[in-house]
Parts: sequence; C-alpha cells; structure tokens
Amino acid sequence: MITIRGLQKHFGRQDALRGVDLEVPEGKVTAFLGPNGAGKTTTIKCAMNLIDRDGGELSVLGKDPRELGPEQWQRIGYVSENRLLPEWMTVPKLMSFLRPMYGAHWDRDFERKMIADFELPLKTSLRSMSRGQRMKAALLSALAYRPQLVVLDEPFSGLDPLVRDEFLSGLLELTESEGWTVWISSHDIEEVERFADRVAIINAGRVDLQEDVDSLRERFRSVELWFDAAPALPPAIPETWLNAQVSGRTITFSDTNYEDSRSSAVLSHVFPEHKRLEARQMTLREIFVALARSYRNKSTA
Repeated sequence: MITIRGLQKHFGRQDALRGVDLEVPEGKVTAFLGPNGAGKTTTIKCAMNLIDRDGGELSVLGKDPRELGPEQWQRIGYVSENRLLPEWMTVPKLMSFLRPMYGAHWDRDFERKMIADFELPLKTSLRSMSRGQRMKAALLSALAYRPQLVVLDEPFSGLDPLVRDEFLSGLLELTESEGWTVWISSHDIEEVERFADRVAIINAGRVDLQEDVDSLRERFRSVELWFDAAPALPPAIPETWLNAQVSGRTITFSDTNYEDSRSSAVLSHVFPEHKRLEARQMTLREIFVALARSYRNKSTA
C-alpha cells in the first residue's frame, strides 16, 4: 500500500528525515515506532502529501501522493492527534458535511454504530467537547467510509482505557474481515502489540528495522547471568548484545539475535565462570525500550 525510498526532509539546517526506507504491506497492521523527534509524524505527513519532501520517492496506493485524486483519497482514512476540525459544527453536522465527499463509500449504519459506541453527544459543538470526544469524532470521520488504507498518527490521545480497548477491538475485527491496511504511529506500545503484524522503528530520521512482530520477538531475548562474585564485562562484546551492564553479581543485556544452542555456547565461552543463565522472551515494548536506550547510548558515546 505504501512504499518509501530514500525519503528526505529538512527544516532549515535540521535533517528531520535522512533517507527513510519503509514498506507498509497490504492487508497488515504496521506499527511505526520511534523516540520523540525521530521522524514518525514527518514521514506520515510526507506520505499523506501534507508537507513537501526534499528528496526520495513515495508511492501510496500505487501513485506518488502528489498525484492522488478523489478516487484514491476516498480509500484513505487519516487521523492525527492534532487534526483540525470545524469546531462550530456538531457531530451530525460534521457527518452531513463529509458524506457527499465519499458517495457510496460512506456507511451510514457503521457511522451510527460508532457514534453509539463512542457515546458522542449529538447537540454539543466540537468546540465544547473534551479532547477525548473530539478525537473520537476525528476517528469517526476517517473510518465511516470504510477506507482500505487507515493511517493513524497517535490516535489514542485523550481516549479513556475502555473506549481505547473497544476501538482497538473494532479496528482489529474490521482489519481481519475487510482486509484493511493500517499504518499506526503510537506511544501506546502495549496497545499496538495486541494487533500489529509488523513493526518499523525509526531513529534519528532513518528506519532502523522493519519486520514481522513474531519474527522480532523470536530473535530478541532479555539475558541475565548470575555469578558467585561480582563479574566484569569483557573489553569487547558482540554487537547483538545491547545495553550490557553489571549489577551486583549479575550481568544483564538484550540479545537481538538469540538462538538457544548457539547463543548458550557463545555465553559459556565469553563467561565460563557464570553459574546460571536465564534468557526470557521480550514484549514489543521491552524490545523498543532496549533499542531506544541503545540509540541514546550510541549518541552520547
């Protein structure tokens, strides 16, 4: 659905995007993660043709986003936490305003269901609603026409946990039943992990990795080694060991390419005096935190 090659964007002397390469495959949920300021929103805005790019190639629904017409935009739903809405309107007025733009794509039954699920007031202006209610209205306006491609930039801002859970459950159901493609940027990694098929992690304007979540979790392990006395780290450790540190009589690190028999043999060679080893599978949040910490350590080294 989306292909990005060598995307560059500069703001004055700052290089916000430094050659982003990214794939958003059709029919899957791709989580777009990264530290604050890494370039997530800038990448999304370039793909949605909201800001100009300074270099690279973009393809959305098979076209350069600068060439997308009404037919393509009717198949794309986009929501940002900072999306502007006509605040003088009520929700029914907003829906009446938007429906003609999407013609037969607009699903009135789905619209009514989401209004009820989100418990949106019908007589209150958007200006007078809470931030969470306005976010629900933005989600409603982007999903009521059942788009094939859904792009969400921090969509959970202001949503209470119950509505967030209901929205995620509904989005997952629709993604599976209708083959929706979802590209979502979010800091709520625990929520995203529930339904993401793929993950792409961006750091300092470049995508560091992109792969299926199952594959990522299969190769990452949180490793802890126990010793009889306080150990010391060797002068050189494998590049796949992230954030290695000594704490008392233990050494801990994250292994980005763990494989039981091979990794156990390497650990026994590097630390022959260790008494016990535990290698635990990591959650997506733990993997992200480990990578983000390694990025910070490299930048300050």
